[in-house]
Amino acid sequence: MTNLSWLHPERVAKLQDALSRRILILDGAMGTMLQRHELDEAGYRGERFAHGCDSQQPHTHTGEHADAHGCQHDLKGDNDLLSLTHPGILRDIHHAYLEAGADFVETNTFNSTSISQADYALQHLVRELNREGAKLARAACDTAEKATPDKPRFAIGVLGPTSRTASLSPDVNNPGFRNVDFDELENAYADATHGLIEGGVDIVMVETIFDTLNAKAALSGIARVFDEVGGRLPVMISGTITDRSGRTLSGQTAEAFWYSVAHARPLSIGLNCALGAKDLRQHIEALARVADCAISAHPNAGLPNALGGYDETPEDMAETLGEFAREGLLNIVGGCCGTTPEHIKAIAEAVRDVAPRALPSDAAAAA
Repeated sequence: MTNLSWLHPERVAKLQDALSRRILILDGAMGTMLQRHELDEAGYRGERFAHGCDSQQPHTHTGEHADAHGCQHDLKGDNDLLSLTHPGILRDIHHAYLEAGADFVETNTFNSTSISQADYALQHLVRELNREGAKLARAACDTAEKATPDKPRFAIGVLGPTSRTASLSPDVNNPGFRNVDFDELENAYADATHGLIEGGVDIVMVETIFDTLNAKAALSGIARVFDEVGGRLPVMISGTITDRSGRTLSGQTAEAFWYSVAHARPLSIGLNCALGAKDLRQHIEALARVADCAISAHPNAGLPNALGGYDETPEDMAETLGEFAREGLLNIVGGCCGTTPEHIKAIAEAVRDVAPRALPSDAAAAA
């Protein structure tokens, strides 16, 4: 990663100080909270997209031009779009997690890349989705800080894995085929990163990484943007172990994953999603042995049940993650799929008086 100076040096100093003193709390699931609102197609569209097209863009309702602005596409399920159509819902979710004890809130931008938004023909909104998602998260942090000035809060700009993989073929009959290449991924991540920076995030996180080549493209795109804007932000990296084999989808163990991305000098390395806390433990231990930066974990609330829900209670998660903390494995902890503000509150209480994992002496300089 580039050696440029920090874009927000005062906030980086607060972040590094907080990490040195206590285990910091990441928020929980966004999708789980949004599902509670049970929005239908009209709900996702809101007023701006009520008539099919983006009312802020020139459009017609027929032909290729209309399709380019989403007129002929179902928008239900595009959670990132809610930052534009229902910002109040996002504000409430951010505030709920902050009130539960979160130090970090993540932007609602998991799928805000041109590659993922292509599923809805909304690629033209990528910069705006990231910018507005960042503004909502940063504003929520500002509000929380005013109430408790001695406890800084940080907005994390989320870059999800996209809906494609550069390492694996989507065609079982043609293993050499790829439906995306490195340059396409890098450009998509760079565009999203620009929007996140414009919106005021404090940190950029590449998360739910199942393909390390995708992550490398993301890190390259991020570094390119830092060069373009003349400054950098701390970068968090979080992979996902896809099953109990202990490997990412592209075949790496936790240790191999770390060595593949260590060149980016991240603020933290960690794991999220796919597994519950108990099944994640050995892989977090592996990272804690080899990484010279902070360690993060935000697991699911257990494995999905037969209905696709998550059954692990706040108390169960807190007990397990509290053990992680007491054994010196964690610097940052939160929740992924199925977790709620109740989970985050319980986790925060479980690690409140536990010292963070000790970092190597040069870790702060590498952040």
